Amino acid sequence: MRLVFMGSPDFSVPVLDALVDAGHEIAAVYCQPPRPAGRGKQDRPTPVQARAEQLGFEVRHPKSLKTPEAQAEFAGFAAEIAVVVAYGLILPQAILDAPACGCLNIHASLLPRWRGAAPIHRAVMAGDAETGICIMQMEAGLDTGPVLLRKTLEIGPEETTGALHDRLSGLGAAAIVEALDRLDGLAPEPQPEAGVTYADKIDKAEARIDWTRPAVEIDRLIRGLSPFPGAWCEIAGERVKLIGSRLAEADAAPGTILPPFTVACGEGAVEITRAQRPGKRPMEQREFLHGFGLPGRVD
Repeated sequence: MRLVFMGSPDFSVPVLDALVDAGHEIAAVYCQPPRPAGRGKQDRPTPVQARAEQLGFEVRHPKSLKTPEAQAEFAGFAAEIAVVVAYGLILPQAILDAPACGCLNIHASLLPRWRGAAPIHRAVMAGDAETGICIMQMEAGLDTGPVLLRKTLEIGPEETTGALHDRLSGLGAAAIVEALDRLDGLAPEPQPEAGVTYADKIDKAEARIDWTRPAVEIDRLIRGLSPFPGAWCEIAGERVKLIGSRLAEADAAPGTILPPFTVACGEGAVEITRAQRPGKRPMEQREFLHGFGLPGRVD
């Protein structure tokens, strides 16, 4: 099919590659504009722009799709369909209506659960046993359109958002290729009203760990915010990110550190398997503890 691809972050890159490998014609690629990044604050293109330019595709990054000019340019690509995955802009009705077969969105949850901006983080933080990918026909509402195809994944007991992100990205790439191959035979399934939840954008204020909470909640928080923004606490006066954990047992006051690196919680305890000191790279537990003496408790 002749299509327009719309995506921005790392999550979207395997999808673009899969569409190319499947033989689809990419009329244009839309992504967020370059933004300042790194120590020099130089403009850096999104991962999708970088990959699209390597592949030789036209790249567009308008700040808005609401202007007549932007809508006319989009319609001018004469696409049969648009594939959208983590693009970052709301699509006006004129954009949704431009392709002959509309716009398909790859959403990283089992809709209607976790509509919105951070479905992978929220699934891990909520302790969901499974999640997945939905290929959805887009409409004006926030992730409200009918679902054409669902694929399910189990969430591992020690899985982080980062690891789940990568698995879902690959699953989404395979699912959209399958959906396009079977497009004429897929029946859109309206989303039920029951079970709707919203995956609000992650607020950095959520990242400070409260050790009086139950261990099961703290473990989910650590894994759900790993690798970014990273759940944190203060250890020996340093703000340390905790980015890997598993449930453990302890009978001590909340915040007490037990060897080798287990922290007592309001109920139960968590063992920290991966952590990161300020200005350092993430380290596995043994490497982190080498040369860093833990105090008796965390704050």
